[in-house]
Amino acid sequence: QVRLVESGGGSVQAGGSLRLSCAASGYTASSNCMGWFRQAPGKEREGVAGIHTGGASSYYADSVKGRFTISRDNAKKTVYLQMSSLKPEDTAMYYCAAGSVYSDRRGCSGYNAWGQGTQVTVSS
Repeated sequence: QVRLVESGGGSVQAGGSLRLSCAASGYTASSNCMGWFRQAPGKEREGVAGIHTGGASSYYADSVKGRFTISRDNAKKTVYLQMSSLKPEDTAMYYCAAGSVYSDRRGCSGYNAWGQGTQVTVSS
């Protein structure tokens, strides 16, 4: 069983930056990819970024492309989401998830574990 714990959320002004972390523990061998999702009140969940844990491939939603960077440290079993040029519309609860299927077009899927989320609030 995989356990995921996110951290790094907070409040920032528009144009600012935050770095989210997602630390994994437990049996992670079945997870081929990691993804970051977000959900704002009254909105559907949106896949933000994904990364293949065995290679260099990554995926970004159009809404964050060029502003967010996903990276991983396999030795630490930690995935990061560096968020820059933040906008008020980036305000949401951010979750990481571990999955078993990765594609460059759709990112990470086949999720088997989710974190509890970390709140990001961007003020104008």
